[in-house]
Amino acid sequence: YAGKWYALAKKDPEGLFLQDNISAEYTVEEDGTMTASSKGRVKLFGFWVICADMAAQYTVPDPTTPAKMYMTYQGLASYLSSGGDNYWVIDTDYDNYAITYACRSLKEDGSCDDGYSLIFSRNPRGLPPAIQRIVRQKQEEICMSGQFQPVLQSGTS
Repeated sequence: YAGKWYALAKKDPEGLFLQDNISAEYTVEEDGTMTASSKGRVKLFGFWVICADMAAQYTVPDPTTPAKMYMTYQGLASYLSSGGDNYWVIDTDYDNYAITYACRSLKEDGSCDDGYSLIFSRNPRGLPPAIQRIVRQKQEEICMSGQFQPVLQSGTS
């Protein structure tokens, strides 16, 4: 999973979220901990578009389900948010695509109240048709078909 990923599509949470040119570089340390540095553009106050840099650390609460992690993140500027989300890698083939889902807040019954999802590719120009079909199938399986919007990758982040 380590290495550079580019967001091709996203389902936004409520509130402020990265807008376009979203990428993440994941690193797995010798002790197994994973960190990421993410970049993207965000629009503040409805008109001010800035580049946002984020840093995140991941922990795996249950080693039997390593794809379910807890992500602690920090915006690398005072006007960016910090916090923690449940973070799941829904599906990946490690070489072409990854589908992630993160939950920002839970309802009383334990289901997700506010979450977001990203579809990542190793290639900023997109996925081959065969992989696109796999991703669409997974979106249907997790009941999120039609909820994603494309993410522009213009190389300006």
